[in-house]
Amino acid sequence: MSARALPLRLTRRLPFFYGWVILGCVCCAGFSRQGGAVSTLTIFVEPMTRDFGWSRTAISGAVSLGGLLAALLAPALGRLLDRQGARAVLCWAVLLTGLANTALSATGSLLTFYVLFCIARMNFAGPFDLGIYGAVNNWFVARRSLATAIATLAQMLGLVLLPLIAEFGIAHGGWRSGWLAVGFAVLAVGFIPTWLLLVGTPEDMGLVPDRHAKQSATPTAPPPEPAFTRAEALRTPAFWLLSLFTLFAYPVQAGVSLHQAPFLIERGLSPVIAASVVSTFSLSSSAASLAFGFIPRALPIRYALAAIALLQGAGVLVLLGVHAPPQAYMGAAAYGAGIGGLMTMLPLAWADYYGRRSFGAIRGLALTGQVLAQAAGPLLSGILRDRTGSYDLSLECFVALSALALLVALAALPPRSRLPG
Repeated sequence: MSARALPLRLTRRLPFFYGWVILGCVCCAGFSRQGGAVSTLTIFVEPMTRDFGWSRTAISGAVSLGGLLAALLAPALGRLLDRQGARAVLCWAVLLTGLANTALSATGSLLTFYVLFCIARMNFAGPFDLGIYGAVNNWFVARRSLATAIATLAQMLGLVLLPLIAEFGIAHGGWRSGWLAVGFAVLAVGFIPTWLLLVGTPEDMGLVPDRHAKQSATPTAPPPEPAFTRAEALRTPAFWLLSLFTLFAYPVQAGVSLHQAPFLIERGLSPVIAASVVSTFSLSSSAASLAFGFIPRALPIRYALAAIALLQGAGVLVLLGVHAPPQAYMGAAAYGAGIGGLMTMLPLAWADYYGRRSFGAIRGLALTGQVLAQAAGPLLSGILRDRTGSYDLSLECFVALSALALLVALAALPPRSRLPG
């Protein structure tokens, strides 16, 4: 049976645009993405290091190595996305992640752990990112910001639920059962809808983005999309400015997130308060990821990126002065809002600036810098903490990086329109 047979039958019967089914599939894949998340691995660190005697540094190295592999493969994966579509990329990402999570239940050595978790982490950082936002951008233009926000929110839901599923499995059968529970959840939630229902582009089904092809254009219909190739995009200042924004913003995103709790404890807050501050950050990030999707499309997206950098920097600046819980909650709320906005708006900026035609190739190239920047942030925090005895210097660096990101965002004017034809 053709991969489009079931979707074609459904779209004739559904009373709404099939793109919303696509968004549902993408949300399921976003949930499954968290099988390679640090928040999921964290649940297993204590029981696995206790059983095997591994150091925390050793088990954490798999995260960095998986991210490095994703950075190396991202450009090729982006071209694959443009040729094969999001269905192929996401089906393989979900399948490999689920199987790797399940196989981790049989881990007997550090080498086995590295091979299996690196697969999950590489998928997390590369194929999932490209496939999820590639599918959204193909099916939505006028409603792209809302659809992107919903897809991001679903990923955060997975970030909350998969660690709980892991903890449930561990409580009832040890860490091996925990990995089995995670693997089964990843496959059950992500693979079946992606395999059965996901279609690469609306044109494959006789539709157009946002609506059925037979629907008449409305006064709010979007203007023709730009259609840059990767080579053309590389010759525009906007490509390099968005890449610079990424390199400045993402070390802040990863560097502060990983070290929040130990920093707050060092400032005299109790572990319980520190954990509640981290929860405030997560809640704020989730709310902002959705709220940014409602920003009017007429507002230049570079202003939204500048606001994100401002929120990040302001949050970190407040955290620098933390000596009591109220300041910590305020800083975490502002910082979390910036991170939530970043996850929604940056993929949207790439799509709006360069269109659907070569989104994978363009975004795949930029994703290499993003993944490396994410890896650099925690490393910078750790090195400066070890050398100075506090996190103050690293936080000051993150404030400076946020300020640079703000300036670059304001300068990132859209490229001159390159329309299809």
